[in-house]
Amino acid sequence: MTPIPAHSDVVIIGAGHNGLVSAILLARAGLDVVVLESASVLGGATRTERPFPKVPGLGQSTGSYLLGLMPPELLRTLDVDIPVLRRDPHYFLPTPGPAGSPYLLFGRDHAETRAQMERFFSPRDIAADEQLAVEIAALRADLAPAWLEEPTGVEEIADRHIRPQLQSTFIDLVRGSVADYLARFGFKSELLVSMYAVTDGLSGLNAGPDDPGTGHNFLAHNMCRLPGADGTWMIARGGMGTVSRTFAEAARAAGAKLYTDAEVTSVTMDGGAAGGVVLADGRTLSARVVLGSCDPYRLMSLVPEGALPSSLTTRMESVRRPGTTLKVNLALRGLPQFSCLPAGAPSPFGSTIHLLPGSAGLAGTDDRESPMAALRAMWAEVQAGRLPEEPTMEWYVHTTVDPSLQDAEGHHSSALFVQSVPYALDGTTWDEALPGYVEKLLAICDRYAPGTSDLVADMMPLTPPGIEKHFGITGGHIHHVDNTVAFDERMPYFTGVDGLYAGSAGTHPAGSVIGAAGHNVAKRILKDLGK
Repeated sequence: MTPIPAHSDVVIIGAGHNGLVSAILLARAGLDVVVLESASVLGGATRTERPFPKVPGLGQSTGSYLLGLMPPELLRTLDVDIPVLRRDPHYFLPTPGPAGSPYLLFGRDHAETRAQMERFFSPRDIAADEQLAVEIAALRADLAPAWLEEPTGVEEIADRHIRPQLQSTFIDLVRGSVADYLARFGFKSELLVSMYAVTDGLSGLNAGPDDPGTGHNFLAHNMCRLPGADGTWMIARGGMGTVSRTFAEAARAAGAKLYTDAEVTSVTMDGGAAGGVVLADGRTLSARVVLGSCDPYRLMSLVPEGALPSSLTTRMESVRRPGTTLKVNLALRGLPQFSCLPAGAPSPFGSTIHLLPGSAGLAGTDDRESPMAALRAMWAEVQAGRLPEEPTMEWYVHTTVDPSLQDAEGHHSSALFVQSVPYALDGTTWDEALPGYVEKLLAICDRYAPGTSDLVADMMPLTPPGIEKHFGITGGHIHHVDNTVAFDERMPYFTGVDGLYAGSAGTHPAGSVIGAAGHNVAKRILKDLGK
């Protein structure tokens, strides 16, 4: 058993990427920092694993898949470099038809993207897409400084950061629905609207396209500002574990002590203030500051009942939601072949591949409900506790861009990011339903890329309860707190209890691999300590 100090200036509960960012900054400020992680690996959901028993050498980012939203200013402050790989193309929207059927491959060649839209969509869609890109780029640039500050209300952020001509747009977007926001641009194709609504508006949410706050998630997911990103998400070379490993090395170099297999079971109180923690094996550690880098609900469960302000606990319970994401990590023997792509088309791999209900209508092979109607029907099924017949899926095959993850036999790691599914199923259990549902998901893949099912060598599915168990996230919600909850409505950095702070995906600015929360809470702690 690794000895853990009996005292430190700061004890951090959880070694996710935010906790590691906090550890770097606090240790560099001269504080004695101890980080306690309950799992046997660092990084939280930002990790690279080898999860396939039948393909043991194949690497996979099992939780978070991409690095997009981390502010470049944060990386400069930390003085670290994370190797990232540009995805080009970055979006692929196939349809389940033969070669010559409509498709879109979005990449840095804007003229080619425009040509595809002219061929398969309409001039109205081109204009709408370009107007959307211009407006989001302006909002992204304006909002960026607010992500590295203490949060305020929506209007205050608009007044302080957003250019006057976009302030009302910003407020309506953050408070409103992604469907209403996208409707402003006049897209003719509902499939394009559905693609943007799903990949940015609904990703990770317990919400449907018409729900308030989905616009905030849309904006948050468009905050990609890493060098060379051009507004897109990037692949971390070596998988997402590279992010946590880079931060862990910097934290250790600054003097922070990091411990795995060190589960915290309670936060101790001393005269009304946080005084330290108790571990599952009975060891105790006293500290001037306790920082919860775990999800807010986990942190709240560790504090004695009644210690936190009732206004905080009431508000946080009111926004509590379980996760609705299913991840199916796959080991593939080879690469799928998409039937709609003509010979000589750029490789679609590396991109986010959008499999959307209603896409068959665009290919002329089906005339069922429209894409947005299908999206709304899917959410109604989830709310009723049923698994959707055809959910929305994002499909990733990152080993084409980052071959360092491949094994000696050349297997490819892949993932289906399924949105949305119920946390608890009506009339059955996940154990009973999962095998058949994964078969159904692979059958959907087969419609777009025949023979995909036969390429699967092994798999690691993670249901919402599975995400909760594997990564230790309450309710299996990948954002910790739903991203429909914005800015100062999320868990505050200072909890209201002296010496007790929170800094995770459940705090400002949003859930994802951002790191701003770890930076901001560290700055708050240093300010409160007079450093």
